[in-house]
Amino acid sequence: MPRILGVDIPSNKQITIALRYIYGVGPSRAKEICLRAQIDETTHASDLTESNISAITQLLQESYTVEGDLRRQTAQNIRRLIAIGCYRGQRHRRGLPVRGQRTKTNARTRKGAKKTVGAIRDRTARKLANA
Repeated sequence: MPRILGVDIPSNKQITIALRYIYGVGPSRAKEICLRAQIDETTHASDLTESNISAITQLLQESYTVEGDLRRQTAQNIRRLIAIGCYRGQRHRRGLPVRGQRTKTNARTRKGAKKTVGAIRDRTARKLANA
């Protein structure tokens, strides 16, 4: 498994697919990196030479914000929104969808598991809930 910027990329996959395991590198950026590093896109990650790996690493460090720096930048942006108290910041703080999705139904990914609100009508269920 080649290691690029502290990430083990899978050796059994093509380089354009394997580069996507790095945070901040998607399909188009992976193709662009291969083109600029002069590496064939169909090459498997296990077939990369040390010079190829160093060329990819150098390209990523010089031209792109990836991995830790990108994660830190994203977290800072969210903290800034929360600090200024804007609508998006409030949604982040409450753990609700930020981009205008409906919340009456759906939104379970952001809201978490359902929480039953109100009285429990069945006596046996009420006893179990109180116990």
